[in-house]
Amino acid sequence: MTDVTNGEYDAFLEALAAGEGYYRNCENGHGLLPPRRVCPHCGDRNLTERDLPSAGDIVTHTTVSVPTPQFEDEAPYVTAVVDFDGVRLTGIVRGIDPEAVEIGDRVTATVESTETDGKRTIVFRPAE
Repeated sequence: MTDVTNGEYDAFLEALAAGEGYYRNCENGHGLLPPRRVCPHCGDRNLTERDLPSAGDIVTHTTVSVPTPQFEDEAPYVTAVVDFDGVRLTGIVRGIDPEAVEIGDRVTATVESTETDGKRTIVFRPAE
């Protein structure tokens, strides 16, 4: 089976893995993550690339006990939404006990492989 790629998203993952995460911002101030070519809020196509802050705060999270097949070897795990100064990103939390994850925890974003199939996924780890 051929592995299908998504150029824009793959480029974002590569940059995030290298510690060079970015997002796009439209003229109306909407921050877009993952980066897009058109703002889904206002349709603006004039987007500016900006550096993703090095750390963000968990704004919501949930513990997944019954996972999708892609994450079956990781359950239970925590999926979280993290705010990076007004721009939000979703990923899984590692390096924190699932029962200890709290809203407001400061984390960094990176890219790691899933335990189940080795594919790349967005991961949050505790900020130092």
